[in-house]
Amino acid sequence: MPEKQPLDSYSQIVTGVAAELTGKVASLRVPQPGRGNASRGGGRGGESLGSGVVFTGDGFLLTNAHVVGGATSGTAAFADGSTTPFRVVGADPLSDLAVLRASGATPPPAVLGEADELVVGQLVVAVGNPLGLAGSVTAGVVSALGRSLPTRSAGAGRLIEDVIQTDAALNPGNSGGALADSHSRVVGINTAVAGVGLGLAVPVNATTRGIISALMQHGKVRRAYLGLVSVPAPLPAVLAERVGRSTGLRVAEVVAGGPADRAGLRAGDLLVSAGGHPVSAAQDLQRLMFAEAIGRPMAITVMRNGALVDVIAEPSELVSA
Repeated sequence: MPEKQPLDSYSQIVTGVAAELTGKVASLRVPQPGRGNASRGGGRGGESLGSGVVFTGDGFLLTNAHVVGGATSGTAAFADGSTTPFRVVGADPLSDLAVLRASGATPPPAVLGEADELVVGQLVVAVGNPLGLAGSVTAGVVSALGRSLPTRSAGAGRLIEDVIQTDAALNPGNSGGALADSHSRVVGINTAVAGVGLGLAVPVNATTRGIISALMQHGKVRRAYLGLVSVPAPLPAVLAERVGRSTGLRVAEVVAGGPADRAGLRAGDLLVSAGGHPVSAAQDLQRLMFAEAIGRPMAITVMRNGALVDVIAEPSELVSA
């Protein structure tokens, strides 16, 4: 009999993450109100399918807002064959995150990591339940950071900012599952299949930790809304030297009729600061978009046609459709 060869280092990492996380990612079945209202997560007959990650020792799970939709409860099934009912504690359509609370026993929690430490090209592993198949694992790399994604449950014209792009294979039902780093830390919640070899995940970082905490405590997140899509872009050398950083946010799209549009912001503007805070990444802007910003004037400085321009925007409250 040939001698069994040891796994290569890549396989050791992936199998290690699979062993650590597979049991902690549940397969969710979520009955939806109405008929034929299955989510893009997969499902039929008014039931959506998805995944959820246990992240506390007392039965809280993290998933996508679009997986739970308008439901208030469902069932979670784990790789060991156990099942438990859960209730929906709260959902935030803008981040596409939802928090669930299991009424029965759950596996030990996964460890939440820090997506802001990710770099393009880094190995990531997706763990979920595509097509209802429990405990599926795929691997790939971080393809890009700072992407934007149109929401599916917050109404037209709204976007999830700062999502992670990966080439780890995702399929319907992976939504709500874990995107993990090589140390089995959950750095993202898989949210979309954008095309062949292209998946997207909501990052786990300081901004989303605040969202998760608000959902656990209050069942909802009051969010401010500007109505623009932005991507990181280099600042001109003279301005970079003046402000002490090399990047700002290029406005790629302005939602018609939104607060940014009413303030006079335009596609092509280069955001330098907002509310007196420097902005060089999407999360810098996101951190300002909570309850205290709603209805209050916010000074925004942009570079336009080589000159600095100041505008005043008044973020509105995001209201779920």
